[in-house]
Amino acid sequence: MAARSIWRYGGKLAVAATALGGGAALASSDDPATALKLCSAVPVRLVRDSVTAASIAFDYEYSLWGLPEGSSERAKVKHEVHLRSARKLQELCFKNGGIYIKLGQHIGQLEYLVPQEYVQIMRESMLNKCPVSSYDQVCDVFKKELGKTPDQVFDDFDPVPIASASLAQVHVARNRDGQKVAVKVQHTHMTDTAAADHATVELLVNTLHWLFPSFDYRWLVAEMRESLPKELDFLLEAKNSEKVLENFWKLSPHIANYIYAPKVYWNLSTSKLLIMEFVDGAQVNDVKSIRKLGIDPHEVSRLVSQAFAEMMFKHGFVHCDPHAANLLVRPVPSEKKSILGKRKPQLILIDHGLYKELDATTKFNYAALWKALIFADANAIKEYSVKLGAGEDLYVLFAGILTMRPWNRVTDRAVDHLVIQGTDGDRSELQMYASQYFPQITELLRRLPRVILLMLKTNDCLRAVNNCLLQGSSPESFVIIGRVSSKAVIEAKLLQSKSFLRRLSVWLEEILLEVRLFSIEMFLWLLQIRKALFLA
Repeated sequence: MAARSIWRYGGKLAVAATALGGGAALASSDDPATALKLCSAVPVRLVRDSVTAASIAFDYEYSLWGLPEGSSERAKVKHEVHLRSARKLQELCFKNGGIYIKLGQHIGQLEYLVPQEYVQIMRESMLNKCPVSSYDQVCDVFKKELGKTPDQVFDDFDPVPIASASLAQVHVARNRDGQKVAVKVQHTHMTDTAAADHATVELLVNTLHWLFPSFDYRWLVAEMRESLPKELDFLLEAKNSEKVLENFWKLSPHIANYIYAPKVYWNLSTSKLLIMEFVDGAQVNDVKSIRKLGIDPHEVSRLVSQAFAEMMFKHGFVHCDPHAANLLVRPVPSEKKSILGKRKPQLILIDHGLYKELDATTKFNYAALWKALIFADANAIKEYSVKLGAGEDLYVLFAGILTMRPWNRVTDRAVDHLVIQGTDGDRSELQMYASQYFPQITELLRRLPRVILLMLKTNDCLRAVNNCLLQGSSPESFVIIGRVSSKAVIEAKLLQSKSFLRRLSVWLEEILLEVRLFSIEMFLWLLQIRKALFLA
């Protein structure tokens, strides 16, 4: 049925999207040659979209036809179809580039909504294996922005990029002082094709929702409409990188020395060129390289959890794209090795294009919700989930998506009730959970504020990072989240308390929370000793 529907409406979809996409493309370029090029490119992209969508739908319908639900044969065939379809989608994203790469990256984080085959293939290919602009295209950007070629700006410029992402690529160069710098160059096609690509993606998503009401990704298109222009402005990205460091030194000085962002060379940077200090470090998911630096991956996991908890619950200014390619690790430059030869990690934040600010109310409610999740407080989970927009009918599902655990585990009073051990059984349970509640999940994502949707994306990225570092989630990560969120709630309540009795009540609450957290930490410490003795 799905395949027949797509084929039936494919013609109308192609005509409408060509008109809409072509109009958007013309509107986005003042250069007649560029406009003509876009008018020919947009229909080609749309045909790719339609053919890929129809091919995937037909494959599912034909391959699964007649196979009983729940049978081992159907499960095997479905796995094969998932793999084929994910590769088709991957190929489409790479051919179209730009916004499509961003969509592929987002799919790679949706463990709670799409099959694991899609997540795995998108994660493997979309983070640092993106299409590359030629050196001539890089020179075109330099000439338009600075009036010079890279060789005229730098003493040395490597024409081969060290990394390429959906919107830009990074080259290594040396400036006139001999300092090594990272040069981020926007892909030449992005400015001209962004509006056209967004129009075609929006029309496709709206049409798919019309054909299949349970498929509703309109919230994602709306978010991209708002965030993409900001991500394409590298001067805004540079300001974000300085602001996030300033927040750590002002609001979280106890860990500020362990967080870093590359220095910006403002005199050479523009909206399409960003020149930064080159910082060498291991990617946060490269456990082998991290150990070679003399750093314990568990220390890195704790630092990542601490840093993003501070951003979310205290600063209210959050880096919302913390996938592995955007987080580097190096030893703290100012500290020496410990007696055991270990080094303290420093987390280097890069790619500051996507940030979100949480207003005071949202920040408090989000912190209070996580505090409730950590301490398995069912009533508070419901209260603050409703306040954040989940509604009284979907707050249980919201808690499940945030923690990736079913409700009975979320409200379990055991110390490690939120920990995922990373077994095949756990992953199967999560996939079953996502499949069973797909329509409800889609409705939840539709009604939540977009800032909370980006917090979900951030959580997904951080969960993937921790899984790489620890091969599963850690009780310590949740203790850190519990401590930071609880302190943020306490501080907000103290600011709002005017009477002495009310402040005294809040202080008592803080003492009780500290006792609970301390007892959890002691319990986990004893478990670690027991585990170490057992392994010995």
